Amino acid sequence: MKGIPISGVRNFALMGHTGSGKTSLLDVMLNILGTNERVGSVDDKSSMADWTQEEQEHEISIWAKPFDGVYTAASGKQRRFVVLDTPGYADFIGQLTAAAEITDAALIVVDAVSGIQVGTNRAWKVCEKRNLPRGIAITGLDKPDASYEKALAAIKAMWGDTRCVPVVLPTTDGKSEVDILDMPTDAVPADMAETVKAIRDHLIELAAETDDKLMEKYFNGEELTADEFSNGLRKAVHEAHLIPVFAASSKTKVGVKETMDSISRLFPSPEDYPVKCADGHEVATGENEPFAGLVWRSVNDAFTGQLSFVRVYRGTLKPNTEVLNATKGEKERIGTIFYVNGKKQTDCQEAKAGDIIALPKLKNTFLNDTLCATTEKITFKPIEFPHPVTAYAVEPKTKGDEDKIGTALHRAADEDPSIRVERNRETHETLLWGMGDMHLDVTLEHIKHRSKVDVTHHTPKVAYRETITGTGEGHYKHKKQSGGRGQYGECYVRVHPRVPGDDEWFANKIVGGTIPHNFIPACQKGFVEGMAKGPLVGSEVSNIKVELYDGSYHDVDSSEVAFKIAGSRALHEAIEKARPVLLEPIMTIAITVPDEYMGDITGILNTKRGRILGMGVDEGMQVITAEVPQVETFKFCSELRSITGGRGSFELTFARYEQVAANIAQKVIAAAQKDKVAVED
Repeated sequence: MKGIPISGVRNFALMGHTGSGKTSLLDVMLNILGTNERVGSVDDKSSMADWTQEEQEHEISIWAKPFDGVYTAASGKQRRFVVLDTPGYADFIGQLTAAAEITDAALIVVDAVSGIQVGTNRAWKVCEKRNLPRGIAITGLDKPDASYEKALAAIKAMWGDTRCVPVVLPTTDGKSEVDILDMPTDAVPADMAETVKAIRDHLIELAAETDDKLMEKYFNGEELTADEFSNGLRKAVHEAHLIPVFAASSKTKVGVKETMDSISRLFPSPEDYPVKCADGHEVATGENEPFAGLVWRSVNDAFTGQLSFVRVYRGTLKPNTEVLNATKGEKERIGTIFYVNGKKQTDCQEAKAGDIIALPKLKNTFLNDTLCATTEKITFKPIEFPHPVTAYAVEPKTKGDEDKIGTALHRAADEDPSIRVERNRETHETLLWGMGDMHLDVTLEHIKHRSKVDVTHHTPKVAYRETITGTGEGHYKHKKQSGGRGQYGECYVRVHPRVPGDDEWFANKIVGGTIPHNFIPACQKGFVEGMAKGPLVGSEVSNIKVELYDGSYHDVDSSEVAFKIAGSRALHEAIEKARPVLLEPIMTIAITVPDEYMGDITGILNTKRGRILGMGVDEGMQVITAEVPQVETFKFCSELRSITGGRGSFELTFARYEQVAANIAQKVIAAAQKDKVAVED
């Protein structure tokens, strides 16, 4: 936006637990910024932030969305605010991850009644991982049971008494605020004077600690100048040594402008520090530098088509400009540039560092691609998204929608990288993977609304494996005469468990030419086909050694097809005699819950045949690490939410395949046989 230099830009993300008041605070800010003429409300579905159909139906934020506007601070200086609203619900952690990677700072929102919750901790961890500058806003002070003092005490106890410092305090009557950085000493209410002085003294010390010269000046009893104090505090915030704490009420608007004033003073601008490229080197961010930005989100808009959301990291970008997609090595023509505020799209004539813009209809540019000036090729590190933890097996409700559902699912995955679509070659199901059942349900709703495809879903089948525990031999002679040239091939096969370190699954033990050398590959093809479907439940057979040790052939009738059939049938007989067993995938699960739910979680793990590997503490939460069969994890999202009231979360990774207990294997095998009979009938 013209007229405001990069030094006046404040790019930050709103983070926190779902229901903590992030969106309500943003709606008030957007009204103050002039971006919205009225204060939107989540309750009456007029929120400028939560405007999509899915967000209004579920009354939660689902996607990370940018907003911007110009703020005139109390000092009279104009600041350009670029604000990202992020979801607090655990299932949408991918959106929070993306926002944290492309923003300069974070404002973590804590409700004065609920206090620090699992979503608050999650946001804090994301910030800590990047050492992201941040502040904390205590909201909901207008609620009957609200306690600013209690919330502040919890924040200090959790994240540091000397590090988390209030800079905007509610007055005793709660009708106004004390802006510690701006209010003259003689204007401070008498009953708060001592508290405010102690905080100011501590802030002066934190500012002095950022520079050796300032520290020397402080120890000599000299006062810091206004600029030294201001610059020192901004540096302390940037290095996350100071976490300023604000107080605000979205309903009464008390403290919101004071919070915005403090953000103007304390949060970094894009040009304060260089930006790091993918190879580790740093580049300056000034508006006269060559342009560079990262595509952090891709959306298919109903009216404008594909929109690529770009965080501008350096320089200036104008419409009708040619840029380089440095990730792919291809040039793109930039036509129109948009600022996007909810439903509103506004033409942008000049985007600078710190801006988040939308570029329509780029040909070959997608998520995590770097766009830069053609004069200087640089790339930024791609955003790493969390791995999905649960899945639905999906199919179209109407048979004629097979092609449409494929396009719709992959479009959803392109827009949300924490969604993954795969076709399981073993179970022959299409799987939609996500961060939780709410995440998957919302994705299917979005597909229905946008692509007009009804999708049904069910619990996925488990991709079992089969192996052997002993040695077995098999024999098959394929002999067929039907007039003319016949078919002939005979194989003798021996199988045994493959020992660790043996990378070869096949051994040719033929001697004396009982099977000619040119037919050995056909036998191997037969073995591969035979291992694709084991005798127990028709699953892939693994970890076996196959030895072809004898056979016979016919000079005229032998063929590759005959030996492939003979090899497959002989292998099946050998496996059946080698004491086959069923294997199931075992997952490593890391569950994070408040302490009071430890007993419930260990109890449910026992019912799921889980083995607890260890326990620990992370940011005041208990972390239980265990191994659980995959079949027991498909409904764990909803179970954990029910047990903990949404305060628990988990991560899931594949560990290995392991033999299924005999009693459970019998049930699985019986069910597979029943399904096979049903299909045949």
